[in-house]
Amino acid sequence: MALRNIVTEGDELLRKKSRQVTEINERICTLLDDLADTMYYENRGIGLAAVQVGVLRRVFVVDVGDEHGLIEFINPEIIETSGNQVYCEGCLSVPGRNANVNRPAKIKIRATNRHGEEFELEAEGILAICICHEFDHLEGILFIDKAIDGEIIEAGSDE
Repeated sequence: MALRNIVTEGDELLRKKSRQVTEINERICTLLDDLADTMYYENRGIGLAAVQVGVLRRVFVVDVGDEHGLIEFINPEIIETSGNQVYCEGCLSVPGRNANVNRPAKIKIRATNRHGEEFELEAEGILAICICHEFDHLEGILFIDKAIDGEIIEAGSDE
């Protein structure tokens, strides 16, 4: 188990577009393991992208506590979206801040797993929100960029 440091807002790395994974090797599998460990044990998050630990690769993990458990995504591609839902989001890379963000209600995503197998997943609700949030990280986009009316809620405020 290896816990990695979280890159936080203000670090220009978070604004860069992540690069495709060209080979799934031991380093990528270790990265997936470290992302899960860091998300679960250090930060109690529900998703974490590689860029958030300083690695510009198109990799992220999510676990929203449902029947899917931990899902690992390599080179993900959102191929369908429908509907809308608003959710108050936070982020391990933007500590102490939240914002209402409008996301698709349902998505279909295609990705590769650690075994090199391509898969598709349909998601809705919090799982769709989490996947879209992590996917945005791969594009250099933070949830605060999508805040409804640009309104950011500071932790501990009465909003």
